[in-house]
Amino acid sequence: MGLVQMDPSKDNPPEALVKAMGEHIEAAIAAGVFLDGGGLDGGAQCTEVRLAQGQVTTVDGPYAEAKEVVGGYSVLEFRSHEEAVEEARRLVELHHQHWPGWEGSVIVRRIWDGPPPQA
Repeated sequence: MGLVQMDPSKDNPPEALVKAMGEHIEAAIAAGVFLDGGGLDGGAQCTEVRLAQGQVTTVDGPYAEAKEVVGGYSVLEFRSHEEAVEEARRLVELHHQHWPGWEGSVIVRRIWDGPPPQA
């Protein structure tokens, strides 16, 4: 899974990035590695449910202290972590190329399809 983090004050992505991402996703679908993905809102209606010291609390966003929010996600299937990192690098480059001033990151996380391996 790739999580795109970005500055929450940025407006909607420019049309050039939307078009480039659409083409990129079509290529990933054709290659058989794209499983799911989508954009996420800026967090104005975000809710965090947390368990700490035996107490469950609920806090509604936005979170003013956050400098970045998760703006989108994609679920792709790769043979190795290195391939997933290469895909994340391509996504960051697409944003850099088509969204002037955009700064952010893509975090790569593995989704376990069973119990995690023991250390």
